[in-house]
Amino acid sequence: MPRDIIILECTEARAEGGIPSRYVTTRNKKSVRTPGRLEKVKFNPFLKRRTKHREIR
Repeated sequence: MPRDIIILECTEARAEGGIPSRYVTTRNKKSVRTPGRLEKVKFNPFLKRRTKHREIR
């Protein structure tokens, strides 16, 4: 199976001491464009704004 299930966690809420939001998504294992950890801008409902979410392992 060429896709992995990954979890994205909010980085800004963790730094502020708030509740980090988490998203579950998939990622292509064989992609050359994303060799490291995946980062996306997603909505954090606890902070009520869009924040950077990074892949956790």
